[in-house]
Amino acid sequence: MKLQVAMDVLTTDAALVLAAQVAPYVDIIELGTPLIKAEGLRAVTAVKAAHPDKIVFADLKTMDAGELEADIAFAAGADLVTVLGTAGDSTIIGAVAAATKHGKGVVVDLIGVADKVTRAREVTALGAQFVEMHAGLDEQAEPGFSLEKLLNQGETAKVPFSLAGGVSLATIASVQRAGASVAVAGGAIYGAEDPAAAAAALRAAII
Repeated sequence: MKLQVAMDVLTTDAALVLAAQVAPYVDIIELGTPLIKAEGLRAVTAVKAAHPDKIVFADLKTMDAGELEADIAFAAGADLVTVLGTAGDSTIIGAVAAATKHGKGVVVDLIGVADKVTRAREVTALGAQFVEMHAGLDEQAEPGFSLEKLLNQGETAKVPFSLAGGVSLATIASVQRAGASVAVAGGAIYGAEDPAAAAAALRAAII
């Protein structure tokens, strides 16, 4: 199982500092949607230039113009981009076409999708490299949120998936047992007093 850091910082400088701290322990460096909105795709270019050996993930959350948005992100240095699972099939197909052209990949983010299992299978058939079983920050704060439900949906879909939303040292073993290809840790790393130590501990917990 790969480890992905979600960098929900707001400046390129902060992203570069955080990436440098955690790069030895992670496989995928994600530039969060707030960072890309604040700084643009130049942040992607900067992180990829600093860490050419890492998979750089641009969390675009594309909803329309899939091929165009993916194309410009790949040109900027991204290796993976996200399209929302609630987008139309044609948007996902367009993003996959851009990925094929660049030799890169598309991840379909299932945040907000009611039937994640069915949609996961559909978008994998359209060419998604993997899907993201994702509970956003707002959803995690709602009463009754359950990481176990996300894990069960990932297991049931039987397609390659990442898990984002509540990954921590206390939960990463259950994420791996569920068969996730990627564990996505955000606040557990960037919110830690020592992000490098937090990333190292998560890496060590992956069997």
